[in-house]
Amino acid sequence: MPNRLLAPEDAPASVVEFEHAGATLVAETFGEGAPTFLLLHGIGMGRSVYVDLVQELDGRVIAVDLPGFGEAPEPERTLTMQRHADLLAAYLRHSGEGAVIVIGHSMGSQIAAELAVRHPALVEGVVLAGPTVDSAARSIRAQANYLLRDLLGESPLVLWRGAREYLRGGPNLLRKMRATIVHEPEKVYPRIAVPVLVLRGERDPMAPQTWCRDIVDAIAQAELEVIPDRGHSTLISDAEVAAGLIHRFAERI
Repeated sequence: MPNRLLAPEDAPASVVEFEHAGATLVAETFGEGAPTFLLLHGIGMGRSVYVDLVQELDGRVIAVDLPGFGEAPEPERTLTMQRHADLLAAYLRHSGEGAVIVIGHSMGSQIAAELAVRHPALVEGVVLAGPTVDSAARSIRAQANYLLRDLLGESPLVLWRGAREYLRGGPNLLRKMRATIVHEPEKVYPRIAVPVLVLRGERDPMAPQTWCRDIVDAIAQAELEVIPDRGHSTLISDAEVAAGLIHRFAERI
């Protein structure tokens, strides 16, 4: 059975494995009341790196380890962004969840966009945090270079949490990176019909300002917030500020 990683020991929480169509995710749920947030991590990460953010969020939080990340077992086939979205939709329906505000960080932003378009009844709002992949830099080399630049300015805490999860990602990480690179989120964004918050760190090379402005322009109900002096991992390194912006967005939905 997977471990509780996010909820305080004295808080009610549940951790479950959910299998659908040959892939398994791990979901940890805690808190209560509205809204319900669904938190999707980035490439090489897992739910454990967002412990500060989820404890800043008011309401109900569902944080997941996607297949092959964190505590979730490796699937036989690497999932596309679309298959990730379908797996999450199956979990939400199985759990009897109402519509959620989905928070997608990095790769998770691509999955969040697909979830909102493919299963609109399950989503009432979307937060795209550090959205990838910039259509002007769609290659593993470019993204790896951007990631290295970003990590050079990150705090030891972010580096430790990230390194731990990247090591758990194992030998299939390159295949997973390819799945993110071939996805074209710019074709998905114009079809999102719910309010969207695009959230970036001011120093984020993986989600440059021009790319984030293009995303906002492509979506009918979208706004952009920039967290000063932060990079790609702003949800991890500045959780209080990020949560405040997310709460204000949720109140306007």
